[in-house]
Amino acid sequence: MSGPPAADGASANGVSSNGVSADGASSNGTSAHGGSQGLRPYALRCDHRTTPLGIDESTPLLGWRLVSERRGDDPTAYRVRVAERPEDLDEGGRPLWDTGRVEDPGAIGVLYAGPALTARTRYHWRLSVWPAGPSAPAEETSWFETAFTGTPDWRASWIGHDPHPLAVMDAPTEGAHALDGHGLAPCPLLRRTFTASNVTRARLYVSARGLYEIRLGGVRVGDAELAPGWTDYTRRIQYQTYDVTALLREGENVLAATLADGWWSGFVGFEPRRAGAHYGAFPQLLAELHLTGADGRTTVIATDSAWRTGTGAVRHADLLMGECHDLRHAADGWELPGYDDSGWTPALVTDVDHGLLVASVDEPVRAMAELPARSVTRTGEAVHVVDFGQNLAGRVRLRVAALPGGARVTVRHAEALDAAGRPYTANLRTAAATDVLIGDGREHTVFEPGFTYHGFRYAEISGVPGLRAADVVAVALHSDTPWAGAFDCSDPEINRLHTCVEWGQRSNFVSVPTDCPQRDERLGWLADAQVFLPTAALNADVAAFFTKWLRDVEDARTPEGGFTNVAPRLTGVADEGAPGWGDAGVIIPWHLYRTYGDPRFLSRALPGMRAWIDLIRRHNPDLVWRRKVGPHFADWLAPGTPTPRDVVATAYFAHSARLTARAAEVLGERDTAHTYHRLADDIRAVFTDRFVISDGETLSIEGDTQTGYLLALAFGLLPEDRAPAAARRLAELVESAGPALLTGFLGVALAAPVLDTYGRADLAHALLRRAEVPSWLFPLRHGATTIWERWDGWTPDAGFRAPSMNSFNHYALGSIGEWLHRGVAGLDQHPDSTGYRRLRVRPRPGALTHANSRYLSARGTAEVRWERRDDTFSLRVRVPPGADAEVYVPTDEPGSVRESGGDPADRDHLTLLRAAPGHTVYRVASGTYHFTATAPGPAAPATAFAPTTALAPAPAEHAPAPLTRVGSPEESTP
Repeated sequence: MSGPPAADGASANGVSSNGVSADGASSNGTSAHGGSQGLRPYALRCDHRTTPLGIDESTPLLGWRLVSERRGDDPTAYRVRVAERPEDLDEGGRPLWDTGRVEDPGAIGVLYAGPALTARTRYHWRLSVWPAGPSAPAEETSWFETAFTGTPDWRASWIGHDPHPLAVMDAPTEGAHALDGHGLAPCPLLRRTFTASNVTRARLYVSARGLYEIRLGGVRVGDAELAPGWTDYTRRIQYQTYDVTALLREGENVLAATLADGWWSGFVGFEPRRAGAHYGAFPQLLAELHLTGADGRTTVIATDSAWRTGTGAVRHADLLMGECHDLRHAADGWELPGYDDSGWTPALVTDVDHGLLVASVDEPVRAMAELPARSVTRTGEAVHVVDFGQNLAGRVRLRVAALPGGARVTVRHAEALDAAGRPYTANLRTAAATDVLIGDGREHTVFEPGFTYHGFRYAEISGVPGLRAADVVAVALHSDTPWAGAFDCSDPEINRLHTCVEWGQRSNFVSVPTDCPQRDERLGWLADAQVFLPTAALNADVAAFFTKWLRDVEDARTPEGGFTNVAPRLTGVADEGAPGWGDAGVIIPWHLYRTYGDPRFLSRALPGMRAWIDLIRRHNPDLVWRRKVGPHFADWLAPGTPTPRDVVATAYFAHSARLTARAAEVLGERDTAHTYHRLADDIRAVFTDRFVISDGETLSIEGDTQTGYLLALAFGLLPEDRAPAAARRLAELVESAGPALLTGFLGVALAAPVLDTYGRADLAHALLRRAEVPSWLFPLRHGATTIWERWDGWTPDAGFRAPSMNSFNHYALGSIGEWLHRGVAGLDQHPDSTGYRRLRVRPRPGALTHANSRYLSARGTAEVRWERRDDTFSLRVRVPPGADAEVYVPTDEPGSVRESGGDPADRDHLTLLRAAPGHTVYRVASGTYHFTATAPGPAAPATAFAPTTALAPAPAEHAPAPLTRVGSPEESTP
């Protein structure tokens, strides 16, 4: 590829594991009380976040993780107390709410059920956890703080800069062709002076229609980027809360904000349009600063017409087009006391509507890493190309010496280089992705845009005669989802593949789960998110991130109840989603519930699930999904024969109906569950009758494509006696292709798990090792550092594919990451488990000699490490307190198994379940274990194709389970 050179395997990218550790202590900032070796809680969370500052949830979920160095050291009971004063959590205090001792050995959280929470109040809470026996409980304390709990509390007005007198300008760059003649306005500056005295507590509540950066006393408030994040502004607008007590000074203070168009009034998506023609015309600010004095009285400084507004150095800022700073227009000192703003104008009050304001439920986008320049190449007079060695989403920070007045420095961003070594930007389509600095003669300027981001590995910097590597840094931006997983194995290329998957996730989790960070799109496509979520949730804690985005999905639903293809919804687009796209509104909540054990994912989503299934059924009474699908993308970007659309659609119809039934079971809605289980059974029967031809030994599904068989097997659509024949045909198609996959976005996520389930882990490993197109290793061997949108986005023979759709940073095909953890390393949970209550450890070594997976689950750290050396297989397992595990020890000699050097029969907390060809299975309690055994011989390809694990529920009798408390030991087992 004429772009990125082959990666050298070094993951020195400036990104850490965000505190993934054995006990999690480094990632949560708290430490548990109790014995150093015994059971203790840590990582206390409120609504899946650590000490959230400003929530408006009336019944938040208070959750925790557990750790112990002892085997079988499981909790037996818990107690949660909540109070405004920390001292009221002590014995003899008067807590606001006290659960008392609750006997529940599986609990990892409880929904607050005390008196109504007061707005703008900090609450402290303490967790006590009892182990077995007479021991005293271990305790840990945390806090959360409420924000506004109702719209009448707001006093602020929406304000902005009157857009009419603003000098609209085109971007001063060769990339301005993308603006098509439509200019962008300077970013408004807004300021308000006030006097403070003897303030003991200060909270700032702030939002924007557009993007904001706010300062108090010249110091930036918080570290949120691209705040307040993207929502459908016609349905919901987020606000953030900041503790600014330490930024106040006695006497005069200045609250100052810069606004930018962002998603509100800038260029959004791939439809060419004027800036300001999407949600609104110009950006606006809403803010309230609450100052509480020593006497307990509170003064409120709110946005209103008393604010003053002007413009400064930022002459335009757009997410797709880029940002321009002209230092000749800088308003130096405008954010500080004493600045003369007499030439500014009063702020324009646009309205006082507070009805759409909601507190943020997720962590914001932040600057998460800095990557130094890997190389700097001079390509012309004062022109240099910088390679950062990693495709990412973010911006460039550039240090520039004295720049004469009017002189320009231009930074163009690209994922790849063309044959001449220049940035390849054709695949950006209309996105200019260009930032500009215009000098005014001052020395030593640091140029770093604040209201745009780009997808890039390379930056072409022109206008700097002598650029040094030390003068330029890439800053990676993404939503702050705490990293929760780690994977490693003996094959460096597979490790690099996993790194590519991780960087694809980082690059595309930017307020919403986008499809790509570089071109004029960056939309929250539902199918991309649903196929990648199982991988994403093993890499990071995405519970809060998807809590927010599922609200976007709900907001985007059509009047008929249909889910859409993208969320937030684009203005004027109200089509129902395509099969596999709209179905994400069902699939994602189910997976999140299974991963985090929070039934609210289901209770909030179930009405939409039902409406989606009812909509499809209403328009397809024969249960073959042909109509009312909006666009139909089938198995998007599959390189082989297209899978028939009716096959894809009807398979998803059946799958979503089944998951809707299972969600109703968990929530105790027995009649609803029965209705949708019956519907799923009927669709399954129609699928078999309409699309399946079988003569006993052989079976074919209409279209005879890999994806057709994968959907049927993964979703449990075939009679039990016909599934083995379908699995054999799938294996034949994979083998005859290379072995290779001929699947697109929908099929790729299912390939390795289905092959593995039906006894062909050898084929899954063969697909991992394949290095020709189509494969995961081909892009890596040609410079990829993230997952490509297409299997063949670039080839030596054809060069770049058509630029109309050719991203080099898409995560959908990276869904193989799930099987690296669950298959290769073998760290999984039972199909009937939620929140990792029951683990399944079953390594599939293939030709590898070692692998490990570590995952900070909702319950605590789970870990698998295995190694094959000579004729010995070593397997180390860690199970968090409150969980157990079914451990498959690979061996053909059950008598050779040892645990920590001794006979397993002599070990406590360990039970032999069965011995079978290729492995011996034990059940273990929580704790750490070290198994060794004689390694099995090379596995022969399976021929029986009997499923070894369940992928989908069998359509037998469906007895709904009652709704259980969060973390209850009574798991729902439909």
